[in-house]
Amino acid sequence: MHTDLSPHLHTEKCNELVEMLRQCHVDHPIGKFFGFCNSFDHQMTKCMKAERLARRAKNIEKSNDMKRKLREIKLEQ
Repeated sequence: MHTDLSPHLHTEKCNELVEMLRQCHVDHPIGKFFGFCNSFDHQMTKCMKAERLARRAKNIEKSNDMKRKLREIKLEQ
């Protein structure tokens, strides 16, 4: 199961991989059940994992900044 595949949620590279996978499923309606499109699926999964890890790192950094600011405000009181 994949995350939401809406184009506005992903980078251009991942969107291209999503379209390649969708097109493979259209071109090979039976073959998709036998792993014909697995290479596109694996590439897309790797791309989305990289996006998720980047978002996670950014959120951790943002959280650490907020904690630091709150500690500074608390110390000033």
